[in-house]
Amino acid sequence: MIISMDLELKDIPGQLVHALIPLSDLGANIMSVIHHHDQPTPSGSIPVQVVIQLTNGRLDDIITDLEKNDIRVVRVGKKRLYEEVTVILIGHIVHNDMSDTIDQIDNTGFAEVVSISISMPGINEPSSASLVINAENKNKLIEAMNILKKVAKKKELLVIEPIEN
Repeated sequence: MIISMDLELKDIPGQLVHALIPLSDLGANIMSVIHHHDQPTPSGSIPVQVVIQLTNGRLDDIITDLEKNDIRVVRVGKKRLYEEVTVILIGHIVHNDMSDTIDQIDNTGFAEVVSISISMPGINEPSSASLVINAENKNKLIEAMNILKKVAKKKELLVIEPIEN
């Protein structure tokens, strides 16, 4: 089961690790973590989105442990994102603010970048990134891909999509 969780952390060093340890200890495979340190909540907490894969059914234990560690669980979405695509971006990815590119997809509310892997051969050389994007359904995935293509065009990045039969 893939689970997306929104957490709120205190704005003190070590809180992100403090939140991830119970996930790992209870058998969750951490697929992605998006730490919005620059977007504190009105109460001063730091929002964090975590996507995990859980095969042992211990979600209630995870939530209990997080709350015992004074980590607020704001939202838990089970199997919210059904469709998935992996794309490659090529260009000056890091110099073009990759977090902004990810945020434009994540902020839709219907799609998320759940994994990213970047390869940088040299400081002034083009780099490549593999992005895994999940969405609620096929139409929302197409919409997320259109957002990615628009952002990539502005940033002069090449988007390589999978070939579908």
